Order: sequence, then C-alpha cells, then structure tokens
Amino acid sequence: MEKEQLFRHKILPVGTIVVAIIVLWYVAAVALNAPFQRDLDRRANVTSTTMEFIGKTMSQPKPIMPAPHQVAVNVFENTFLRSVTSNRSLVYNAWVTLSSTGVGFVFGTLLGILIAVGIVHVTTLDRSLMPWIIASQTVPILAIAPMVIVVLAAVNITGLIPKALISTYLSFFPVTVGMVKGLRSPEAMHLDLMRTYSATPAQVFWKLRVPASVPFLFTSMKVAVAASLVGAIVGELPTGAVAGIGAKLLAGAYYSQTIDIWAALVAGSVLAALLVAIVSIVARAVDRAMGGRPA
Repeated sequence: MEKEQLFRHKILPVGTIVVAIIVLWYVAAVALNAPFQRDLDRRANVTSTTMEFIGKTMSQPKPIMPAPHQVAVNVFENTFLRSVTSNRSLVYNAWVTLSSTGVGFVFGTLLGILIAVGIVHVTTLDRSLMPWIIASQTVPILAIAPMVIVVLAAVNITGLIPKALISTYLSFFPVTVGMVKGLRSPEAMHLDLMRTYSATPAQVFWKLRVPASVPFLFTSMKVAVAASLVGAIVGELPTGAVAGIGAKLLAGAYYSQTIDIWAALVAGSVLAALLVAIVSIVARAVDRAMGGRPA
C-alpha cells in the first residue's frame, strides 16, 4: 500500500514531467539543428529520408542544441571513463567548483546568522542595515564578480578565495532573511510566558528564538547552497579558470563544443541537487534531535 502511494504521489508525477521534458528536448534539438543539416545535405547533394534526416540532426558533432542522448554519453564518458585527475573529468571539475562553493556557503551562512541576530535585537540595525542588504541583491552578480576578481588580484589574492567571496555574497542574503523571520516567529504569548518566568534575554534567545528559527534556517540554507554554487561558477568565468564547471563552460563556448557545455550544465545541476539533498538530510537529523516527529 505504501509503495503504491509512493508511486502515485511521487514517482509517477516526477517521471511524467521528466519524460515530457525529454520529448520536448528532442523536438527542439531536431527543429534547431535541421537548418544546418539541410544546408549540409544540399552542399553534399545528398537526399535523405525523413527518419535519416532526423537521425542526422541528432548526431551532429557540434549541434546548436545537442540531443539528450549526446549529453548523456558525454556525461558518462567524462565521469566514469576518465581519470579523476584529468582536466576533462567532470568529477575533477565539479570538485574544484565544490571547494569554493563549500567555503562560500559556510561563510555566507555564518554571516547571515550574525546579521540576522543583530537585526532582530538592535532596532538601529533593522532600520539601517536591512534596506542595504536588500539593495545589495539588486546588483547583477555578473557585474560584481569581475570587480571582486580584479581588486583581489591587485593585492595578490587569487584562487579559491575570490570565488568563495562571490559565493558568500549570494548565499548570505537568503540565510539573513530566513533567520530574521525565524527569530521573530515566536508568538507574543510565548515571549510573555518567558518574561513571567523571569528569563534573561540570553535565555529567551537560546531557549525560544533559536529553536523556533531552526526550520526557517534550514529552508533558507537550501536556497543559499544552490546560490553559493551559482556564485562559484560565475566566479570562475572572469578569471579564465582552467578547472571547474565554469571553466568547462568557457572552454565549450570558446571551441563551440555545445555538447560539453550542456554536459557541464547537467553536472552543475546534479551537484546542486546533491548539495540541497545533504542540507535536507541534516535538517531532518536536527529535527529528530530536537524531538520532532518524522514525516
């Protein structure tokens, strides 16, 4: 019975959407690659049947849009058939990007929590700092990343730190907003009860506000870890990096290797999904440790 419910409510809907995406992807690949293939056949004076023509559009070495199976083969080859120390290995490039992502995520989370605590407890910070934090996120990261790279390079700071700072910039905002909401989530009745017990501000913070903010924190961390990954990839673009998912995207664009570009995008998506899943697992463990009931 539980397996049937799992299939109906989770596997079937997700599977249906995945199949629909793949079908639309194939249709788009044929439609976008058809003009170039038609021109090739005309130049070679070749006449193909409809099925042969469709097959050619999905087997071009440098297609405008690669077919799903081309991307899947590329991902498989560069993940399992290459040494993890090779520059072409997706595992190696993902690890390079993951390193700056992890550092930026940790710093962003800590910074977000500290800012949120200050905003909740200091009225001046709430009125003066919060508007600036919101305004900071209106500046495109593509405009900020080159400035960060250039300024830090001028003082001989290169490598992981600039990319981690860009990840921190993107990841601290959702944590800040989530923690502010969480720390302010206790009801007035609960706060009054703590005052009735003559609780100190520190006790109110640790015994009421912090436990109430934990669900908000982990929800915001799921957004932050994905944003941190985006920041790490964007940080690799203006540096001319030789390794990392961003470097794979740059190399693919430079040599018109669209299959490599899409494979790098898939690798980034898988990495983001794994990071969010890890945060979810930690959130469940913390929830159980705090006495929460398993869903």
